[in-house]
Amino acid sequence: MFTGIISGLGKITQIHRQGHTLMLEITIPSNIRTGLQLGDSLSVNGVCLTATSVSDSNVTLDVMPETFKRTTLSSMNIGHSVNLERALPADGRFDGHIVQGHVDGVGRIIREWQDENARFVQIRLPQALTNQVVTKGAIAVDGTSLTVVKAMANWFTVSLIPQTQSATILAIKRAGAEVNIEIDVIYRYLQNMKGDQAYGNAY
Repeated sequence: MFTGIISGLGKITQIHRQGHTLMLEITIPSNIRTGLQLGDSLSVNGVCLTATSVSDSNVTLDVMPETFKRTTLSSMNIGHSVNLERALPADGRFDGHIVQGHVDGVGRIIREWQDENARFVQIRLPQALTNQVVTKGAIAVDGTSLTVVKAMANWFTVSLIPQTQSATILAIKRAGAEVNIEIDVIYRYLQNMKGDQAYGNAY
């Protein structure tokens, strides 16, 4: 489990593509590297991946077809910066909201603007996630825990405080950019309890 509080930024140094799979090599900051071991979970732009190789400054992670098809990782290029978060330890401090690293779909930024110290971002939802975001609810965008400012059927807005602007990749994304979206896990369970049909699988 993650909290959506980004711990640092990494940079993609190698990409090996084969069909709908990837092997990513990412340079990671020292605070992410400390204690990171083979098999540990790491959130990369909100996607929970498993470390398959760990060196002094790099980590290698595999991307399987389901993740390739449902997230923005398939469009990553060498040199791209990515949001990183280690999995929350059992005795860790819970500062964001419950984030599983299981991306529900890809949204697209349709507008962004500055209002004094806040940066507002408007994001269009994919059709499969319409009506699944609520005003003042929680949302993870590229793995960043955010509060929804306003939610409509097929879009929502979030506001980035200065810390989020300086510590995540969202501040450099512009209109047209794609982002990974994970809706609130509480909504998922409520939807299932109501008997609503779940969103379609990538296959």
